[in-house]
Amino acid sequence: MQNAEVLLFPPAASRTHEVCGAGACVFSFALAAQLDGHTMWIRETWDTTQINPAGFADFIEPAALTICNTKNQPETLAVAEEALRSGAVSLVVMSLNKPLGLTEGRRLQLAARDGMSTGLAVIPEGMGSNAAETRWRCTPVFTPKDSTLQRWELIKNKSGTLGVWHVRWDTASRRLTMVSPARK
Repeated sequence: MQNAEVLLFPPAASRTHEVCGAGACVFSFALAAQLDGHTMWIRETWDTTQINPAGFADFIEPAALTICNTKNQPETLAVAEEALRSGAVSLVVMSLNKPLGLTEGRRLQLAARDGMSTGLAVIPEGMGSNAAETRWRCTPVFTPKDSTLQRWELIKNKSGTLGVWHVRWDTASRRLTMVSPARK
């Protein structure tokens, strides 16, 4: 794996991407902040995890997020496809718990292209679609002095460049900064 000097973030617009790991929500909200538009977060109703406005207000205004609950993954994908194609939102985040087939993944890519929106699938570790443009693994780095440090690893990239970066969200500027890896 190659370490690049420049963080490849935000990922390509008008495409769909994937993220996994304990830091996936930070990645999702950092991407929403960088795209600076309205975000739709789609998830199944069985997922009782709450998305707390106080938790993401450092990234985006709570009014810039619409949460949509669906009954199952096919409905999640249908809503995501329509939202991407509409162009009404800059980012569509979908929480998925089952692998995507190539057909479903390709439909999302076409919808993102047509609507000039970005799609992001939050997936379990080890799962992923061949149709995704990029796949990221994001994990918090725990240190006694800094609770905001994250390790972002680009583990799939159709453009070819992979890498690992240590990043921190700067609340004041609403920007991502690259930092040196934490020392143990």
